[in-house]
Amino acid sequence: MRNKILFGLAAVAFLGVVVYSYGVAQPQTAEQMRSVAGERLVTDNQILTQAEQVEVDMAASEVADLTASTDESEEVMMGETVAQPVASEGSSALGTEVQSLPAEPVTVRTEKTALLANGCFWCAESDLEKLAGVSSVVSGYAGGSSENPTYKNHAAAGHREVVLVTYDPSVVTYAQLVEFTIKHGDPTDDEGSFNDRGPQYVPAIYYADEFEKTEARRVIDYIDALGVFSEPLPLQVLPKVTFWPAEEYHQDYAQKNPLKYSYYRTASGRSSFIADTWGESAKQFLVPAAPKTSAAGTDSVSVLAKTVSWLSYVKPDEATLRQLLTPLQYKVTQEDGTEKPFDNIYDKHYEVGVYVDILSGEPLFLSSDKYDSGTGWPSFTKPISSDVVTLHEDNTLFTKRTEVRSRYADSHLGHVFSDGPKDKGGLRYCMNSAALRFVPQEMMEQEGYGYLIAALGN
Repeated sequence: MRNKILFGLAAVAFLGVVVYSYGVAQPQTAEQMRSVAGERLVTDNQILTQAEQVEVDMAASEVADLTASTDESEEVMMGETVAQPVASEGSSALGTEVQSLPAEPVTVRTEKTALLANGCFWCAESDLEKLAGVSSVVSGYAGGSSENPTYKNHAAAGHREVVLVTYDPSVVTYAQLVEFTIKHGDPTDDEGSFNDRGPQYVPAIYYADEFEKTEARRVIDYIDALGVFSEPLPLQVLPKVTFWPAEEYHQDYAQKNPLKYSYYRTASGRSSFIADTWGESAKQFLVPAAPKTSAAGTDSVSVLAKTVSWLSYVKPDEATLRQLLTPLQYKVTQEDGTEKPFDNIYDKHYEVGVYVDILSGEPLFLSSDKYDSGTGWPSFTKPISSDVVTLHEDNTLFTKRTEVRSRYADSHLGHVFSDGPKDKGGLRYCMNSAALRFVPQEMMEQEGYGYLIAALGN
């Protein structure tokens, strides 16, 4: 585990005033730093025990007085409609005559829980607590062979650091929790999480039923299709297991120890990774909701095909391709042909939207990256991401060129040259209109490309 430098923070409680002194400790590992910080917090909390007990006793006394003066008291259960206590007709607690009012039903919304692992539970807890619809996040351990694990022994028993999230599904969905988790950690790391190494820190998504399993896989597949990462995510999707709460000093650690937490998080590289990878989209949900189940039912394959059809694309045989494509489209995409310059549909096309593969529908280029190169073919400074296309050496026509093909349909698209705008990377992706289909911005949401609208910059 990579060593860190920890600025020591010694808390001295006297008459309710906490004074911090700063020093430089010897280099410690991330795990050691977190252990020391936790032990310090236990000591600080012990100082406040007596004062807290006095507050508890006072509160209990007030509750007892209030209960005694109430004519009717009913327990409010989750998801049930209950009656509210009403003062006796003609009187009130203050002795003033009041009119009796009918009891109004109060419905308490039913909440759900989700179990998620995203490396250090301090960070996972702090991030998820900021998400609308989340009412509580508890740090803990799960997945190991022992009962009642502790911070000192959970790893040896095979447990991971996890968080148990209580949320309102009418405000934030399980799929959105999965997407949020992916965007606020490193889902590409299957050996740890940032500076914390070992299986106890490896990210994972837990599901309670087949619906959640399908949703988790759908979100991961969608993120893969965006091309944000160069390889498919190794993020594990596992059955939900027993959750064991962590020690009290680990709960709400970021709020209790803001300076230590800030230093730890910054040193780990988590925040910079999130900013560099996602930017502002870390705060947005890009994955569309799954289509609602029809009377005939909807399986996970059809849901995925509806939202990201190119992931399940299988190239048809030659006869079918000839039926699907025009002669020019077939010549270009299947026989590596080239259409005539200045005599094609997208050369002088400047509408806002996205250009997709003519066969698979995979999004390839944005209109915001298109420019007039003067060559007679639609030209772009870059694809949506580097991995939506594949590059191949082309030695035809007595010269060496770089051919560009689509990732899933393996269609010939054109070539890339190094004579593009210097201020935009210097590349010119010279494409054939016959290999592309344009989806205007107003149709992008309907066709499943709504997540790319923000990238158009309009």
